[in-house]
Amino acid sequence: MISITNQGGATDKISRRLEVSPRSVRAALDLLGEGATIPFIARYRKERTGGLDEVQLRRIEDLFDQHRALESRRETILTSLRQQEVLTADLERDVRSAPDLSTLEDLYLPWRPRRRTRADAAREEGLEPLARELLSDSEGSVSELVQAAAARLGLAPERSLAGASDIIAADIAIDKELRSGLRELFRRQGAVRSKRKMGKGATGKAKTDKSAPNERTSSKGRSGNGKSGTDQSGPSADTWRDYFDWREPARACPSHRLLAILRGEAAGVLRVEVQPPQEAGIRIVEEFLRERDPRTNRDRRELFRNIAGDAYKRLLAPSLEGELRKELRERAEEAAVTVFAANLEDLLMAPPLGPKPVLAIDPGFRTGSKVVALDGTGAVREHRAIFPLPPQNRCDEAGRAVQEIVQAHEARAVAVGSGTGGREVEQFVRSLAPVDRSGATIPVVRVNEAGASVYSASVRAREEMPDLDVTVRGAVSIGRRLQDPLSELVKIDPAAVGVGQYQHDVDPGRMEHALNRTVETCVNAVGVELNTAGTALLERVSGLGPSNAAAIVAHRDRHGPFSERSGIAAVSGIGPRTVELAVGFLRCSGTTNPLENTGVHPERYPLVKRIAADLGCTVAELCGNGTLLDRVDPTRYVADTDSGAGLPTITDILAELRSPGRDPRREFDPVSFREDVNEIGDLAEGMVLTGIVTNVTRFGAFVDIGVHRDGLIHISKLSRSFVRDPREVVRVGQSVEVSVLAVDCDRQRIDLQVHESPARE
Repeated sequence: MISITNQGGATDKISRRLEVSPRSVRAALDLLGEGATIPFIARYRKERTGGLDEVQLRRIEDLFDQHRALESRRETILTSLRQQEVLTADLERDVRSAPDLSTLEDLYLPWRPRRRTRADAAREEGLEPLARELLSDSEGSVSELVQAAAARLGLAPERSLAGASDIIAADIAIDKELRSGLRELFRRQGAVRSKRKMGKGATGKAKTDKSAPNERTSSKGRSGNGKSGTDQSGPSADTWRDYFDWREPARACPSHRLLAILRGEAAGVLRVEVQPPQEAGIRIVEEFLRERDPRTNRDRRELFRNIAGDAYKRLLAPSLEGELRKELRERAEEAAVTVFAANLEDLLMAPPLGPKPVLAIDPGFRTGSKVVALDGTGAVREHRAIFPLPPQNRCDEAGRAVQEIVQAHEARAVAVGSGTGGREVEQFVRSLAPVDRSGATIPVVRVNEAGASVYSASVRAREEMPDLDVTVRGAVSIGRRLQDPLSELVKIDPAAVGVGQYQHDVDPGRMEHALNRTVETCVNAVGVELNTAGTALLERVSGLGPSNAAAIVAHRDRHGPFSERSGIAAVSGIGPRTVELAVGFLRCSGTTNPLENTGVHPERYPLVKRIAADLGCTVAELCGNGTLLDRVDPTRYVADTDSGAGLPTITDILAELRSPGRDPRREFDPVSFREDVNEIGDLAEGMVLTGIVTNVTRFGAFVDIGVHRDGLIHISKLSRSFVRDPREVVRVGQSVEVSVLAVDCDRQRIDLQVHESPARE
């Protein structure tokens, strides 16, 4: 829990970082500390935060978490220093004022527990006085000082010099000023270099995700099978051939490329280093030593040069390279998480067909295609297998079955999975031109089935459909995705939906946290129907969670539908605070109160009733009546101290009343592929096609054009204007017209560009 008492100096730091008023930051942290959720704060507590949106609130939460982690580490270090009895007033002041983790760790480095070193052995031999003499203004040459110490200690002169040099190298390697200067060099001039790793260990098999790591590969992997999302054979060493001799400034290395190179290193294919020019680093260390003893006699210069080289190469460079690698990886992971979350949001917010009967088909060759009829609620009415594809080719029989099921269950659309055989089944069904009872042709829609097989074998799917085979469950999921993508996709692990960029190279906890946030945002933006939603959807509602969601469904099964949203207060385990956080994001259609199907929070019902009374109408008459709402002066109610609502809240309420029960998602618009283009061999340069964006990365967008393999629109081909971020131009699920630039059948590569009509040109 966050409270104002433990915010420390975080409020001002976060305020400056985000350019948000300290008052707003403090209010946000207080609300989070009280247990409020971010969707609730963003929507219903705008007056307290100054109108902060979800993005700002999440940044505040993240930065405060970072602040707490830094403070926790600070206290751990202070405790350790006290236990070692080395904490002076000056050191404590430095530790408490350290602005970041790197500075803090540099301060702690001399006393941090570590393994026995060469310098430790030299100290035990009594060589520390010699090391001090070599760095002091002591009279005598290096040779004379070494000879005297060797005689005194009974050591060989060579051992004495080597031991003293080790001590000096170890001492300067923990100097915070030197490390700070070198750290800046690494950040400014560090370069990512990769070479092919030859010999033993260069196996070429990745240890983690099996999808290929180069820029050309979509999240579907080389197989192009939407079910699996990966190429089960794994990438060969040749996958990384672009990086067999690669060099690039670290600060300019794109996140996707860095993760690809690091994956090649993990696979044993590449040898990677991230360092600045070695000479520059050694020169800084040498100059640092000379400042300790500015004398310029030759033997001292030679000594310092040797020590600088050893200290830099053996102690400083590996440590600072590790720091830089960590920085770069965290930056790359953040970019990968951002890309995945943005694509997931587009996928979750895809236009729904709505509560209409659907015929869903999970394509298959040898074992047939599974066909399922769903009613408007997604309930299974009938299922069977058809065999229109090789080797059976029972097309006539399959055609009759499809027409029968469409007619019998009044299907309003046919959903065809995008996996193996999907293009062929889609063409087959289109050739049937299925019609509804009125004689109108119904749309045939290709549905991205990434993750469907994962869901169909899951515990949740078995609980929902215990009597259905796993293959039939997959078809059900495909159909429900068409009806309502959000309701169905929340049942699937977000990492399995196949819209990321190197997501398997990212820390799983970090990825899960970000994706769960995205799902939470989407679910609460749309709203959840209280009387029909399952636990998978309800548990994502602000303030609920799995246990409360299950309790709501159980209560609904026992007592029947809720008559109002606030009725969840009667559910065992749900208290007033949970009701407050959740109720505004629930919908309860079919009740006598029209506000129950809006985003107006019940705490504002009295205000809406007063507005209606002032206009001389009922609340029902006010909802959706733009003429009446145009007469409302929001400022009149801001001044009403009884309402407790500010202008932002009143503005939101009026917007909800104009479009009660509105869905923020776009209208459904089916996309059809070109019928004479089915395989990559059917493509020709210059061909113009309609496709669907399946994945957006930092370097471009992948587009399904119906040939079993996504084509790539490189970022440079998305527009004639400069594009900084591909999402400025395209989004996952978007229909886009493309022209074919190049086709490589051997390597299964398709280069595309956004097609601009002559009128636009």
